[in-house]
Amino acid sequence: MSPDRLARLLAGMLLSIGTLHFVAPKPFDEIIPEEIPADPRTLTYASGVAEVAIGAGLLVPRTRRLSAALAAALFVAVYPANLNMVRLWKDKPLAMRAVAIGRLPFQFPMIWAAVKVFRGSR
Repeated sequence: MSPDRLARLLAGMLLSIGTLHFVAPKPFDEIIPEEIPADPRTLTYASGVAEVAIGAGLLVPRTRRLSAALAAALFVAVYPANLNMVRLWKDKPLAMRAVAIGRLPFQFPMIWAAVKVFRGSR
């Protein structure tokens, strides 16, 4: 897949999920690790702002390279929340546990895609 197409796909994903941080913040608040010394809602909104800004930046060729680098960093930065979700959902029904565990490997292709967009943008 071309870097341009990957950039558009990542942008769509980031714009969608970033918007959800504002429309329905509670599920995002709940997976932020307690060990992070900050207000979960503030972190949810900050993450939403970052996702929307990075998604928009991926759509603009002039800002695509920087936005791709920021997307890769963001995907790494939110991984602890995904791990925490597995920890928090250990006593949930099997389907919910499967969703939490199933999300973990998807972070790596997203990082790879952001790096590919970064390398393919000049």
